[in-house]
Amino acid sequence: MDAFTAHTSGAATSRYSPAGTSILLRSRRRGHFPSRVSCSAAAAAGKTVVIGLAADSGCGKSTFVRRLTSVLGGGAEPPSGGNPDSNTLVGSTATVICLDDYHSLDRAARKARGLTALDPRANDFDLMYEQVRAIKEGRAVDKPVYNHVTGLLDPPERIAPPKILVIEGLHPMYDERVRDLLDFSIYLDISEEVKFAWKIQRDMAERGHSLESIKASIDARKPDFDAYIDPQKQYADAVIEVLPTQLIPNDEEGKVLRVRLIMKEGVRHFAPVYLFDEGSVVTWIPCGRKLSCSYPGIKFAYGFGTYFGHEVSVLEMDGQFDKLDELIYVETHLSNLSTKFYGEVAQQMLKHADLPGSSNGTGLFQTIVGLKVRDLYEQIAAERADVTTDPLRV
Repeated sequence: MDAFTAHTSGAATSRYSPAGTSILLRSRRRGHFPSRVSCSAAAAAGKTVVIGLAADSGCGKSTFVRRLTSVLGGGAEPPSGGNPDSNTLVGSTATVICLDDYHSLDRAARKARGLTALDPRANDFDLMYEQVRAIKEGRAVDKPVYNHVTGLLDPPERIAPPKILVIEGLHPMYDERVRDLLDFSIYLDISEEVKFAWKIQRDMAERGHSLESIKASIDARKPDFDAYIDPQKQYADAVIEVLPTQLIPNDEEGKVLRVRLIMKEGVRHFAPVYLFDEGSVVTWIPCGRKLSCSYPGIKFAYGFGTYFGHEVSVLEMDGQFDKLDELIYVETHLSNLSTKFYGEVAQQMLKHADLPGSSNGTGLFQTIVGLKVRDLYEQIAAERADVTTDPLRV
């Protein structure tokens, strides 16, 4: 089955063949000594808006969350006074929970059974569904905590319903029940070549791992990634796809990236971003007097196509920015950005210039998706406020 056929200049075709899988669901009892995590109460009109963010480990989820929470009105911080090894982030508008907390097996138990954390049998989807549903309905939960330092399951922590709940991790769209609770879903799709380059940079430079051990780790995870993680992208409302550049023939360094923002058409409260003319096929090379570009330059493309049978719009950027303060020139040529003022995209990019991907399409498209999530939340909140004010409104 064709996953993606896009009518953009130079766009490749991505394919995915789904594999049948079976899920072994396990429930478990938890202790009753939760630490409390406070956050803003949900909007007075009703339920929490739930956003799902899926990706493999080391593929930029943490960076995306930082950009997203910044757009939503203030960065999220670890809960004060709670478990110092908590994975939760709490902000004035959004709370971010890591789905690793729903591991049903600790690190030693997974090793003993020969399972990776990607395997559904190592995760408690029943509890995940029950607690995400409770938060969405406005009820606090005592969420488990998986300790990444010790590899053990710590006592739970109290999560109160925020205005926006972001569930990020390996499996936010794997279980159909959880998937149906999402108001918007995002998948970070990093190609094998780029993922390998990123892992080498992180694990060799920062953690002292050998090249052989990195390759072995990737090879060991790949079957489970292909079976359980990668198929989730077919359900995503927006996919950020990171690929090797096409501007440098036979590039092996991986420093220049081609990034595509694949946006599903017909999603409620979500209008895809477009370049110049909606529904057209556009190739744009903006380098010149208004945008500084060193070799190999920058190339944008915009078009449309199908992705897992869904109609999509696709915005693509290949290359990297030399000067982020010139990004406003690109911003003025994009429409449906959901910005609140002129230059907001450029402002957000400059604010987080130190984050990975800030010079290329990764940071640009993460910022744009963050703006779209904010707009989606505001539309939903406005609708609920109308219903509360006028109960007869249909």
